[in-house]
Amino acid sequence: MTLVSSDLSPTAAPIATGNALELEGVTRAFGALRAIDDVSFSVAAGERRAVIGANGAGKTTLFNVITGDFPATSGRVRFFGEDVTMVPAFDRIRMGLRRTYQSSLLFRNLTVRDNLFLAVRGVARGRFDFRRARASHPSQAATDELLERVRLQSVADRPVSSLSHGQQRQLEIGMALAGAPRLILFDEPAAGLSPAERRELVALLRALPEHMGFIIIEHDLDIALRVVERVTVMHNGRVFKHGTPQEIESDSEVAAIYMGGHRQ
Repeated sequence: MTLVSSDLSPTAAPIATGNALELEGVTRAFGALRAIDDVSFSVAAGERRAVIGANGAGKTTLFNVITGDFPATSGRVRFFGEDVTMVPAFDRIRMGLRRTYQSSLLFRNLTVRDNLFLAVRGVARGRFDFRRARASHPSQAATDELLERVRLQSVADRPVSSLSHGQQRQLEIGMALAGAPRLILFDEPAAGLSPAERRELVALLRALPEHMGFIIIEHDLDIALRVVERVTVMHNGRVFKHGTPQEIESDSEVAAIYMGGHRQ
């Protein structure tokens, strides 16, 4: 079975209304180094996509360009049909784009509940109102819903610093879910997790609402290929292949990349 090297050709039609994300010739250079080079593909609304590749393939840089943490050197980024190439990261968040990071970005001295509440308030109207919300406030109800969704009710009032690594990863996912996101980028959520915590992560990702699409970077293929519909393989900053999990898992060239045997 032949796998194409990109979802888009140079003559591709304009973005369809069903696409959550479209990248067109996206490049990010740091001096003479092109961390990602002429990357083009689209992700449909509600789609679950994995981006895989060996270390240094450009996966996290790609996420940084999608979220606006790094501006693209060239190319276009569209989010639900709107060109966001020059839109600041905080505005992309307000548009419904969320992400987690390889390194935890949590308020370790606050409780789990407080972290989730701050995430909810951060994407809500009136987020600069510093008055303590009453128990009946919609933000409190949204916080309770997130606690249940990421299965952290039992540790809701414990400080984050006392949580296991796996629970902290669950909390990060909960914070990314605040405010009904339209697309979430998960950057190696299974890193450092125990086998039991990995099973919990798979269950959590599978339980997300069907309309909520995500892209996951994950070195653990047993996890990545179990929770997505499509896979994009990157190599040396470029898109190498796309395919279904079954196609990618059985592809000898992809296996060679992970074993360090492929050369362009």
